[in-house]
This record gives sequence, C-alpha cells and structure tokens, in this order.
Amino acid sequence: MTQDLNLDWLISVDDHILEPPTLWLDRLPSKDHDRAPHIVTEGTSEYWVYEGKKLPTSGLSAVAGKSKEEFSPEPVTYAEMRPGCYDPVARLEDMDRAGVLASLCFPSVTRFCGQLFNEAQDHEFAFQLLQIYNDWVIEDWAGAAPGRYIPLTLIPLWDPALAAKELERCAAKGATGFAFSENPEPLGLPTIHDPAGYWDPVMAAASDLEMVVSMHVGSSSTLPSISKDAPFMANLAWGATRTSGTMLSFLFSGLFTRFPGLKIALSEGEAGWMPYFLERAEQVLDKQRHWVKRGVQLAGHAGTSVDLDTLDIRQLFKDHVFGCIIEDHHAIASLDEIGEDNIMIETDYPHSDSTWPDSIEVAQKLVAPLTPEQQYKVLRGNAERLYRFTPAEPPAVSRA
Repeated sequence: MTQDLNLDWLISVDDHILEPPTLWLDRLPSKDHDRAPHIVTEGTSEYWVYEGKKLPTSGLSAVAGKSKEEFSPEPVTYAEMRPGCYDPVARLEDMDRAGVLASLCFPSVTRFCGQLFNEAQDHEFAFQLLQIYNDWVIEDWAGAAPGRYIPLTLIPLWDPALAAKELERCAAKGATGFAFSENPEPLGLPTIHDPAGYWDPVMAAASDLEMVVSMHVGSSSTLPSISKDAPFMANLAWGATRTSGTMLSFLFSGLFTRFPGLKIALSEGEAGWMPYFLERAEQVLDKQRHWVKRGVQLAGHAGTSVDLDTLDIRQLFKDHVFGCIIEDHHAIASLDEIGEDNIMIETDYPHSDSTWPDSIEVAQKLVAPLTPEQQYKVLRGNAERLYRFTPAEPPAVSRA
C-alpha cells in the first residue's frame, strides 16, 4: 500500500475567499444593488457597504505574495490583492505551486459564519443574500474546478428551523459542510446548551445529512483577551483557548449522544493542546460528577442533562471531533493520544498565518516523524473521509 501513497499533495481544510465585488450584484435585480453588500471607492480607499456599515478589508486577510516585513492590518483594495484571493481559477495556480490539491474556504465580508447577515435589520433579504452566497460557493467557486474545492455553506443563525431547511437544500446540491460559531453567545444567540434546544434543528440536520459543523477561530466575533491592556501578540498567541473551550463545550453538551452523526471541525485552532484538555476533562468528570448529578449549584453553575456515569470523553472525541493544524509540531508529537484519524492540515491562504507558497514543504516536514500511512491521513485522507470528498487527480506541474 505504501508505494501507492502520493504524499506530494495536501488538502487544506481552512483557507479563505475574499468575495468578488460583484458576487451579489450579478445575481440581483438592479433595484436591490444598493441594499446588497457592494464595494464603494472613495479616493484611494475602498470598502464594502451593507445596511449602512462600512467594511474595509484588513490587509492581514490578503497577504499572499507579500513578505512578512510587508504585512499590515491596514485596509487593502482589490487592486492590491493577488487574484487568487478572489478568483477561483487564479487560485488554482497558487494551489498548484504550493502542493494544495483541494481547499475548503471560509468567507470574509460575511465573516466566518455569516455574522453579517445575522446582524442584519432585514432578515428576509439577508436570507436571500445568504442563499446567493451558498449557490455561488457551490456552483461558481467550487464549480470552477471540480475536485479542487470543498464548498462551505452558511446558515441563517437567527432561525434554526430555516437553517435546517437550508442545510437540506445545500446538501442536495453537493455540499458536505457548513460554517458555525465557536460560541454563539457573544453573537446574541443561545448557546449550544440552551435548555429549550434552540440549536437542535441544526444539529439534527447536520447529523442526518452528514454535514460537518466547521467552526473557525474568531467566529464568535470576539478577540482573545488576557487582560484589557495585554499586547495584541500575546492575545493572538493565547487564542487557541477559545478552540479548547468549543471542544469541551461540545463534549459535555450531550449533543454527540443525541445526534450520533454529528461531527465538528475546529479550524485554525491547532491541536497540540488537545491531549491536556482531554485529560483534564476526564479528571473533572471523575472528581466532580457526583455533586453535579445531585443538582448542587456552585456560583450559578449550570446543570447537565448528560449521563455523567456513562460519559466517555475519549470515545466522543474520537468519533466526533477533528482538529485542524497549520504548523503544530506538538499535535504531531501527540498523535498517539489525539488519534491519526482526527487531525487535518490547513494552509490559511491568503491570511497572515499562511504557509503559502511553501505549504507542502512545511506540511511534509511537519508529518515527517509519522509513517507514510499516517502522513497520508493527515495530509489529505482524513479530509477526504470527513467531508466525503473525492479530489481531482493531481495536476502535472513542476514545483522545482
């Protein structure tokens, strides 16, 4: 089997689309153009406008082709971006150069899980815009190069029943994953622990349809904050704590038991921390479950409907949770604890954490300590299995 493994290509489960300026305008009657997200240029400045909000594009979102010394969060225009940021055909050249066989991309102007539409005053029109995005990402973005893109869709976060229907619609069109928030509470929405089961229609549909719940760090529209005056770089380095919180929240939520087909992918959260938090979760379960079961309250402690006597943290993790890594050597060193089936590679193109254009070289160095079979799983096999995705044959290109 080993000689048949192609380890020269990877599948990235976290990249980003800078939406083409005419994405919505091309699909709406002219009377609705001013109501839809559209680009406005003032002098040398350029920004998206939607419902009166001005939304510039951060320079850190489009650094492909720039050196680290040139990185800056200052706004950039589309003319200053590499075409691969917003054009799926141009993106292929950059993917081929970096050894990226296929890519799953999160949106930008809508934010990572469609928060822009959730905040809209007119949800009826926002849902129309959301559906346009979903059709575009399936038909136009992924359709531009079959087998090279895994389409990631959005849901109307403000209406779980409508969201379930949209998942059904998108699944019928070939989508196998959708974007969700790492923590809906800062978005003004119920948490996944809502006693009324606010998210149950979404989770049930995701389980039944085998749609992966993909959650990007920052999809709670909050920045990590150690303290009010902690340096930005300290907060950014600390940011994985949010992803660990998402994992633990789902593991103790009971959702995986009630919806056995539910699977979550934790994008741009790395995974080297996973063994510690799994171990800690087991320690807490062992020491604290008895008083929790009795319903004792501690500082407003929220109870749980989970059967704490049968809760198997490790098995739930193995069956339902997938970590996504860029350059996480600790995750690879801990693969025996995390599991070779639960880790995938990402390149974060065209953001400032990206490994592009050296993505395959960085990834190969990262997985070098593993067996060829394990390398294949991390580089691409796990992504193919989780997202039920069959990639195109690798193109004949020279990266010398």
